[in-house]
Amino acid sequence: MKLQALAIFLLVFVASTHASISPEVYWKVKLPNTQIPKVIKDFLPQSDNVVPELKQDNTKEKVYYGLSGYIAISWHHAVNSEYERIALKKMKIPSANRAANKNVIKQVTEGSSFETDHNVDDGPLKQYFLLEKDLEKGKVINFPSLLNKNEAPFLPRQFVESIPFSMEKFSEILNHFSIDSKSKDAQTIKKTIELCEEPEVKHKEKKTCATSLESMVDFGLSVFGTNNILAITSKVKGETQNSQQYTIEQVQQIADGDNMVCHKLNYAYALHYCHFGGSTKTFMVSMIGVDGTKVKAVSVCHKDTSFWNPKSLPFIVLKVKPGTTPICHFLQDDQIVFVPI
Repeated sequence: MKLQALAIFLLVFVASTHASISPEVYWKVKLPNTQIPKVIKDFLPQSDNVVPELKQDNTKEKVYYGLSGYIAISWHHAVNSEYERIALKKMKIPSANRAANKNVIKQVTEGSSFETDHNVDDGPLKQYFLLEKDLEKGKVINFPSLLNKNEAPFLPRQFVESIPFSMEKFSEILNHFSIDSKSKDAQTIKKTIELCEEPEVKHKEKKTCATSLESMVDFGLSVFGTNNILAITSKVKGETQNSQQYTIEQVQQIADGDNMVCHKLNYAYALHYCHFGGSTKTFMVSMIGVDGTKVKAVSVCHKDTSFWNPKSLPFIVLKVKPGTTPICHFLQDDQIVFVPI
């Protein structure tokens, strides 16, 4: 009884003084049974009272970018395909493969009608998506590197809450970070905020853009209703080529049901697009590449795709229609999946 009373006191105390504790301590108090993924821990403040330095005034870019132009979250949206088109245009597709996939690129970027009779090759466009039946031991698949290396640091919530974050305050945001309104950084910030302000798909998902680790934790607790949560990420041992063959060595199902996925966005500090809902299966897939690279990749299979944009890329390259079969994809190493345990 005394231990329970002490635990309750500590939780109340921390909740009332969260502004004075570090993001890491906040995680450990709120999620005592959940290990902090390395991809989060590596970018936390090194001291409780020190705010990480952002890119300096003499640097050309003030926004942190990942290596890949691919943005997985865009394929979930039925509300607006504009972000999807931008993501597709930014994909790092070699010129030879780009020519082979010319019709598919044109179809998606121009928003033309959905068709399934395109002659899609096995190049990069198709490699981003797969069917659940493809996740089996011994299967040989092609896909791009899961390394993203977005090094944006987390800022403490009490600090980041003083920075505006909305399209209404767009000019103030640029001024705060000393960003030229005509620069690439300004366009990136604009598109990121627009994505964050898109409405939710009613009755299908809940979402937030977590501007701090504390807000990510709070959102997870609110949607799961429990603090018994597992957090997992993809792990790559060694550098990989842009794309290569991998042989699946083991497939482990982690969860079957709701999950929360947080995608790190290109921004001036660590910002994550977190979404919850939709019937999913979560797998950990162990693979080895032809160059010896070992990968433990998180794969999420979406069982209900009936509310996805019927013109989006997964349906075109896999030649299936919305709501007919689960669609799976691997997550890059800076994307975090949360599941209840």
